Amino acid sequence: MASTTTLTPAQAIDFDLEGTDGRRYRLADIRGAKATLVMVICNHCPYVKAVLDDIIADVKELQPLGVGAVAIMPNDTDAYPADSFDNMRRLAQAKAFPFPYLIDRTQEVARAYGAVCTPEFFGFDAALALKYRGRIYAVRNLERVAGAKRDLFEAMAEIARSGKAPAEQFPAMGCSIKWRG
Repeated sequence: MASTTTLTPAQAIDFDLEGTDGRRYRLADIRGAKATLVMVICNHCPYVKAVLDDIIADVKELQPLGVGAVAIMPNDTDAYPADSFDNMRRLAQAKAFPFPYLIDRTQEVARAYGAVCTPEFFGFDAALALKYRGRIYAVRNLERVAGAKRDLFEAMAEIARSGKAPAEQFPAMGCSIKWRG
């Protein structure tokens, strides 16, 4: 069932966050020539774990099309120690992330983007206007639905090629963001 996903924010929002590689990143550091993908993920979510290898593969395939990408982890690490910065670093190294993995310690960036779950994907055009907000693909019982379209990949490739996104977009599905009390 198709759903209208609210495209919020209208423009990519700058950030200044610490990466698992020891560097700090701003939006300008990860911006792609043709499109930019901001991903909200974490370590512990079963939905993220189920699609993480496909996220990595999609980003690798999108990079030659001029798509820059970043992953941001906003969860409360006191309540969810699996999402700690040290565990983020371990995961990024073990999986050889082809994108920076940043911690949003204050949760301000996730709030500014209007993120609600992990994984959630925000796709911006070359002018940093939001064109896609949604899922990687259809998932049922933590498995990709047989024959499911590669929603995220196809949307980001189209944005990189034409600046346009699919009219039909499906909301992200995953674990709620673990907000601090």
